[in-house]
Amino acid sequence: MSADALVVGGGLGGVAAALALLRAGRSVVLTEEYDWLGGQLTSQAVPPDEHTWVERFGVTASYRALRDGIRRYYRDHYPLNERARAWAELNPGAGHVSKLCHEPRVAVAVIEAMLAPYRGSGRLRVLQPYRPVGAEVDGDRVTAVRLAHRDGGAEVIAVAPYVLDATETGELLPLTGTEYVTGFEAQDDTGEPSAPATAQPMNMQAVSVCFAIDHVDGDHTVDRPASYDFWRAYQPPFWGDRLLSWRCPSPRTLEIVERSFTPNPGDDPRLVEADQRVNPGDGNLWTFRRIAARDNFVPGAYESDIALVNWPMIDYLEGPVIDVPDADRHLAAARELSMSVLYWLQTEAPRHDGGTGYPGLRLRGDVTGGADGLAQAPYIRESRRVRALTTVTEQDLSVAVRGDKGAVSYHDSVGVGMYRIDLHPSTGGDNYIDVACSPFEIPLGALIPQRMSNLLPACKNIGTTHITNGAYRLHPVEWNVGEAAGALAAFCLDRATTPHAVRADGRLLADYQHRLVRDGVELRWPDVTGY
Repeated sequence: MSADALVVGGGLGGVAAALALLRAGRSVVLTEEYDWLGGQLTSQAVPPDEHTWVERFGVTASYRALRDGIRRYYRDHYPLNERARAWAELNPGAGHVSKLCHEPRVAVAVIEAMLAPYRGSGRLRVLQPYRPVGAEVDGDRVTAVRLAHRDGGAEVIAVAPYVLDATETGELLPLTGTEYVTGFEAQDDTGEPSAPATAQPMNMQAVSVCFAIDHVDGDHTVDRPASYDFWRAYQPPFWGDRLLSWRCPSPRTLEIVERSFTPNPGDDPRLVEADQRVNPGDGNLWTFRRIAARDNFVPGAYESDIALVNWPMIDYLEGPVIDVPDADRHLAAARELSMSVLYWLQTEAPRHDGGTGYPGLRLRGDVTGGADGLAQAPYIRESRRVRALTTVTEQDLSVAVRGDKGAVSYHDSVGVGMYRIDLHPSTGGDNYIDVACSPFEIPLGALIPQRMSNLLPACKNIGTTHITNGAYRLHPVEWNVGEAAGALAAFCLDRATTPHAVRADGRLLADYQHRLVRDGVELRWPDVTGY
């Protein structure tokens, strides 16, 4: 199978990369190993983590089209009440984590609609569910990628002049021999204030298997998980209590705090302050990542709110899932942890009314699409990261380092992003790192491998460090990275040039950046300050 470009991985970066190539008139083969396109927004079931200015600026035009499409889908197909229907900045879930919390299937529908005309024309072929299992390389060029169907059968060989790695874990990097790093870099190598003295390649952020719940009449308690006793007693040394409790460190202060949990609080959706600059929003875990607020819909349409469980207690700390021989065992254990959290919530969790357990909590696997009731895919926060021409470091964007100067501005900017430097507890036993960040730019140099000439990272696998990945890993930034990578491949095909040449030649770079701006990619921030 051949095309102008092969995009391996159908998460947000992969979809954005494919769209950029297709808009430029190119043909694309796009692969995805799970049943839904959209990655962290859909198969991983994570509502979008976005910055405080998202409704006005700081995202690409195509990402805004995705957000607008999600709101339009609710207005066209869901029984919103009149108040919600008239809400210009509709937040269907009225979650505190984002100004647009929504059910994963809606994003799937909108992404499929964005891609539909290109499928119809034959310029886009989607291989699903397929994942990469091998590659052929000639010097510094990838010549072919072998793809296997998740459920068995004949392999597919895909060839293209440009190959984009938009997988969640940078799977093409080891398959193609592309140089990359994992885990913590050493402070001597990066100069980062928060880095350890020596490199820790196996020390990576926790993965999480998310799930959706509502709260209705009846007893919906799941079977007791086989590993429940282990997780019930599990206590990280810095946690302040057992993992399965309402107590845990505050990410920003590391102070041990107690969170609340009140199903269906009856709050006014329009009064929810979804702005992490003002409030991280995690005080009441029910509303933190709520994806359907029943009071946004006509009476009786929803028996209950639907809450998405992506909470501290489901972070899996027992080992990494990248470059280890027992990754499948760790992923299975992460799913067991999530089921144990659900069982604890239903049977033993201290209640807000003084009782114990919430048997009315119902697992909503129909919302997330997972065969076991959980999300289809684990939430991967940290990928393999390519050794790139530019590596973004903590001192490039940390408010503590940069002060009022703002983040470093790059001559080769291909987009913008903003999120706190937010690292979850890690497999090496580290606590949260969650520090203020300046609104930042995405340097083209971070998207170009030092050696490989036709392989481009298009997800969380760009030239960041373990620390700065914590700011660059979120939904709109991943989309912008993918869009820039896809546009770069198309530009190189049009001009018969290479990514390295585009960055080195001022005229080519200016032409490429002009194309990005024309397509609605913002390259600079207005005068705003970090948080």
